[in-house]
Amino acid sequence: MSKAGRRILTSVQKARAFARGEADEGFVVHVPDEVDVRAIRKRLALTRVEFANRFGFSTDAVKEWETGRRVPDRSARVLLKIVELEPEAVRRALTA
Repeated sequence: MSKAGRRILTSVQKARAFARGEADEGFVVHVPDEVDVRAIRKRLALTRVEFANRFGFSTDAVKEWETGRRVPDRSARVLLKIVELEPEAVRRALTA
């Protein structure tokens, strides 16, 4: 097998182990610099109050994020990204 082929195979094996939860070395988490809170909320068809209550944010924070007066901090951006991609997982985690 060529050197490039071995590298590709090794990368695939590492990715597979990571996906199975067997490894976390060599993977970097990328926290988005910006999150479109309004777009996430609208896609879920929720009011600001409903969105805040469902995902544990204050209503004021959601309003300020949407109007651009405040930017969500790093941990809020992580949660917002999860809400964007897997809102039911967040709901299950927060109601368990």
